Amino acid sequence: MKSVIVGTAGHIDHGKTALVKALTGIDADRLEEEKRRGITIDIGFAHLELSAPDGEPLRLGFVDVPGHERFVRNMLAGAGGIDLVLLVIAADESIKPQTREHFDICRLLGVRSGITVLTKSDLVDSGTLDVVKLELAEFLRGSFLEGAPVVPVSSLTGVGIEDLKRELVRTASATPARDSQGLARLPMDRVFTMKGFGTVVTGTLISGTIRKEDELEVFPSGKRVRVRGIQVHDQPAEQATAGQRTALNLAGVEKDDLARGIVLAPPDTFRTTSRADVFLSLLPSARSLKKRAKVHFHTFTAETTAEVIPLGGSAMVPGATAFTELRLADPLLLLPGDRFILRQFSPVITIGGGGVLDAAPLPKAQKSGREDFLSILQSGNPQPVLAIRIARRMDRGLSLSQATAETGWRKERVERELVELVRTGKVIRHGDLLLSGGAVEGMKLYLVETLSSFHKANPLVAGIGRDALREQLGFAREAFSAAADLLVREKQIEITGDLVHLPGRAVVMKDEESESQKAIEQAFASAGLRVPALKEVLAGLKVDKVRAQKIVTLLLRDKVLVKIADDLVFHRSALEDLRNRIAAYKAKSSKIDVAQFKELTGVSRKYAIPLLE
Repeated sequence: MKSVIVGTAGHIDHGKTALVKALTGIDADRLEEEKRRGITIDIGFAHLELSAPDGEPLRLGFVDVPGHERFVRNMLAGAGGIDLVLLVIAADESIKPQTREHFDICRLLGVRSGITVLTKSDLVDSGTLDVVKLELAEFLRGSFLEGAPVVPVSSLTGVGIEDLKRELVRTASATPARDSQGLARLPMDRVFTMKGFGTVVTGTLISGTIRKEDELEVFPSGKRVRVRGIQVHDQPAEQATAGQRTALNLAGVEKDDLARGIVLAPPDTFRTTSRADVFLSLLPSARSLKKRAKVHFHTFTAETTAEVIPLGGSAMVPGATAFTELRLADPLLLLPGDRFILRQFSPVITIGGGGVLDAAPLPKAQKSGREDFLSILQSGNPQPVLAIRIARRMDRGLSLSQATAETGWRKERVERELVELVRTGKVIRHGDLLLSGGAVEGMKLYLVETLSSFHKANPLVAGIGRDALREQLGFAREAFSAAADLLVREKQIEITGDLVHLPGRAVVMKDEESESQKAIEQAFASAGLRVPALKEVLAGLKVDKVRAQKIVTLLLRDKVLVKIADDLVFHRSALEDLRNRIAAYKAKSSKIDVAQFKELTGVSRKYAIPLLE
């Protein structure tokens, strides 16, 4: 069953709530004050099931919004999740101020489907109705409602209601369905308690699917909750899918811990942000927007204040569209593609809106090429979007979980988009880390150059430790491993134990260094187990102390010499001979004590204890 959210928009007292009731039989005004004053104050909800042209059921969820200018912030809480708008205009009053503001809001939110409804058509004659239609055609020219159906109705007499239902079926059937396979997000618009049930929240599920017993995370608090029960359009259900009005009975949270604007989403998936890079369109009727101007920010059911920082200059002029940084007073869960509305700080009127491009902007020091980056994100082409996000991370790369958090895509989609990028070398994958192919090539080149310089400066050292090399290069740990592993496969470097070195790189010794190496080896080989002190051997060499120590390090690395204790080094041939003698002794006796060991080897206790240990 396809689900579509239909929102009303229009001036106060133009008959929005009466129209919803005429269509659905449900009075969306639920507050006592609304009924007493005869106006809608907060958002209300209703639903209707119709049949699509192919016979499949079509479920319409209605969000009825207040028309009074004082309650536009409530209107915005309901308008964020709509798929299709009913622009309601009273035939006896035509276009009024809130008609214009509501319609601007719908355009700024990216609504692409709708129907214009001329209510109270029974109060005017045909000539007046024709004049209103002409005014309307001029008003809608160039907008998404140009050429869309215009249906005169009377909620009082019922005239035109069936015509409107037919147009709703046609328009809703052609409206793209929301992604029920995506990651779930439910912005809350109501929170209350029900006796015997506990905490209940409602909202429009803007993506994904939520099932009974699912665990969800509350944003921005991070609290975990469990879904005990679900209702979809006032009926119990096992699951709710994108595009449905949803009520959840939650366990693990109290009513006072929740409020309108909070979002439910899968745990350990997303992060909130206080900064976002966006494209922002200012209305022609707005004032110029100065750098760091303070505004009211609305997205879905959430609102906060924000500072506006245009990337292209110090101010934005009316009617302009530009890439802009927003700095939010409160952290929110935002994803690319989320639409928002800005209202002037004072007086509070709608001045613009747009869409989120990047809710995880890099630190200020790494913002070169920012506008080019945002242009690619705005294109919406998934592979270039993923590639540029990875490239922007340079040598640090982007993990699969980070890619999910930044794009809002499921891991499976990220994997799918990666296939061609990895095949063409634009992206290098190292486990769950994704690196730009260009960045890895640069890292590889720098690593080999650094190794070459190291060998040139340290001819008596076989290589450099992995961690020391990584720290010298300044690479992130996983990125270093990726570059090093590729170089090993390409046979450009070798890694022996912990040492990294160029292939076949042998220690190059001068004559006196080679003679010293032979002297050291001979001194210990001829001594057997009664070895001299290492410092005494080194003191008799022709080379300086530093080079002598490096020669010993090479002999120890090649296991020609074996260090048993501080300043106690043995030649490997002496230790091998000792192993053979102990093995022969063991064939006669299963035990040996220190005195027996000293007698067997002819060494003093100074040597016997370390050798036995």
